[in-house]
Amino acid sequence: MTDRYVVFGNPLGHSKSPLIHARFAAETGQDLTYGKAEAPVDGFEPALRRFIAEGGSGCNATAPFKLEAFALADKKTPEAAIAGAANTLRFADGGIEAHNTDGYGLLADVERLLCAPLAGKRVLMLGAGGAARGAVLPFLDAGPDTLVMINRTPARAQAIRDALEAAGRPGLVVGPADTLDRFDVVINATAASLTGDCPALPPRVFDSCALAYDLAYAKGLTPFLARAREAGVPVIADGVGCLWDRPPSPSTGGAASGPRPGT
Repeated sequence: MTDRYVVFGNPLGHSKSPLIHARFAAETGQDLTYGKAEAPVDGFEPALRRFIAEGGSGCNATAPFKLEAFALADKKTPEAAIAGAANTLRFADGGIEAHNTDGYGLLADVERLLCAPLAGKRVLMLGAGGAARGAVLPFLDAGPDTLVMINRTPARAQAIRDALEAAGRPGLVVGPADTLDRFDVVINATAASLTGDCPALPPRVFDSCALAYDLAYAKGLTPFLARAREAGVPVIADGVGCLWDRPPSPSTGGAASGPRPGT
């Protein structure tokens, strides 16, 4: 029997997930289909329940549904519980199991682009939504000198810091970004690029920056990456590398890109 999977999100025009999973299924001999499910922003739960009732085997969740996907789960892995967000839902034993693999995929891609661990680096993360929540614990595990998070609504970033401290994982600094003289790595974990916008950037945010990374991906440069290139950041990359199983080539003056299968 063919297994059925989808990715839920809104918008989904940019998503490469169906292409990636079709190639993955072909290479591994799995009988599955994988489609897009662009649910209304306020209609994720009924769309998810309907997919399960129709025999869905599991799904991915992308913006803006990662927090809601976590909340709807009956069982949560430790990574998802710390993040408070889920990008993968498994349907088993009549329930929903939440997983979060975002942070580890992002960390692996960033470190391969840098060709060096994040240990000792000064890192700025823009945004405090589901993507940022999934990334912050693996980033702290990597041992940066400082990890700063800023968000348009500071209370959301503070909630992430409080959750980490309650779990015995201190270390996240909540902005303003001028708490540091420079950043080695700047990560855009906001959803701004999905609508063709650039997030609000602190003054001189790219001074001394070695890598600017946007979790979103597009055919060309996202507005955030275009701004970084204009500022002279030597390496810029979009989030497509999080989906790959081998590292892309670092880019000087352009987004790292190139096809590779992922999960």
